[in-house]
Amino acid sequence: MGAFSIWHVLILAIVVFLLFGRGKISDLMGDVAKGIKNFREGMKDEPEPPKVIGSGGRTPEHQDQTKDKVGQ
Repeated sequence: MGAFSIWHVLILAIVVFLLFGRGKISDLMGDVAKGIKNFREGMKDEPEPPKVIGSGGRTPEHQDQTKDKVGQ
């Protein structure tokens, strides 16, 4: 009497499905998957450096300084 049978589990699953619906459960699973993905990315040893496109490897501060020097 103290153990759960298959009928208890099925009834509980039906009640949960009726309360939350199919959309909320799938959204919750998607959020869990995103959390796992972010956790794995956070556990990497070296983060990837940000890529600068079209600046010749210069940071925005260096670009402003060269423009100021050229304009003087």
